[in-house]
Amino acid sequence: MNYSENISKLQPSATMAVSSLAKKLAAEGKDIINLSAGEPDFDTPAFIADAAVAGIRAGRTRYTPASGLPELRRAVAENVMRMATPGWSLSAENVVITAGAKQSLFNACFALFGPGDEVLIASPYWTTYPEIVGLARAEPVFVTGPEERDFKLTPDDLERARTPRTRGLIICSPSNPAGTVYSLAELRAVAGWAREHEVCLISDEIYRQICFRDDSPVAPGLVDLSAADIGPFVIVDGVSKTFAMTGWRIGYMITEPGLASKVGALQSQTTSNAATPSQMGALAALTQREEANAAIHEMVTAFHRRRDLVVRLIREKLPHLSFLRPDGAFYLFLRVDAEYRDGIAGSGDWCSHVLETKGVALVPGAAFGDDRFVRLSFATSDELLRDAIDRLASA
Repeated sequence: MNYSENISKLQPSATMAVSSLAKKLAAEGKDIINLSAGEPDFDTPAFIADAAVAGIRAGRTRYTPASGLPELRRAVAENVMRMATPGWSLSAENVVITAGAKQSLFNACFALFGPGDEVLIASPYWTTYPEIVGLARAEPVFVTGPEERDFKLTPDDLERARTPRTRGLIICSPSNPAGTVYSLAELRAVAGWAREHEVCLISDEIYRQICFRDDSPVAPGLVDLSAADIGPFVIVDGVSKTFAMTGWRIGYMITEPGLASKVGALQSQTTSNAATPSQMGALAALTQREEANAAIHEMVTAFHRRRDLVVRLIREKLPHLSFLRPDGAFYLFLRVDAEYRDGIAGSGDWCSHVLETKGVALVPGAAFGDDRFVRLSFATSDELLRDAIDRLASA
């Protein structure tokens, strides 16, 4: 069968492939510790599940507008405005509800970029970014800051990569895979560069509320800047990570009303609305603030404790390996190229060896643009994290 050029270069998600393999091996009876998954290990908070069930029983199971329930779009805007600096003015017209944050990213890239365009991507990057840019027939261009700066970008880094064809920039803070967090000053500098050159800044802030910095419980985001500092922008967020709702598939994008309208029209011709019961659950997550704040605090406290545990154990048991100490999200980017020898030539070989011999599943750094590293997710129990690092040490 002949396939369209649209998907000729498309690669499957490496993170999902590793997670699926780990689950398959576990189902076959093998003792596997899966540290590849990019999702919280908590149950969705009961008040959210109850709201979705109540919505189903009340008949909230029909189509919504393609851009989402009006009350959910308003709730997103109101929540963002609570955190925004003076000068921002957001309403439901700035918001599109999507089937997960991944669809927001696809919709934005498909609506903004096309053949001949270049999109800068901060590297190391989430595996999906370059694939989505490619689906829009644009060209991904990877830009990396130095490791000693936790790979974070400056305007100088971006300017070296810019060409007359540069149309977009995708950044993620807190970062997947490294857990690094841009400071407000660093983010302002990047946003200022994008505004100066009329480059659309796509800021993936899906992990924003999972932050371990002492100076702020929430990572800096675009709305923490002055609106005058921002040029063309898209903020991508959702309820998947913050509320342990990965399977509910509710994300959202926030942008200027003209682009939001175009994306709503695009969505009306592709998927239509995100699942209505899931939207009802997300509405509860964003409006029942007391319950929401308690749930977020519980999960972030656990992730913070696990981060500290993993950092301590790696320093004790794997002192020859370096890593980036994460300030957010629930990943640790572990550098393992010191162990490349005897048939282990890269991160894929290293992860295969560890999975086969020690039963620990991690994701090769090659999938994120840096073959020296592997990604470890600490979204699992303290006991399993201790066991996994003991196994890695014995390898």
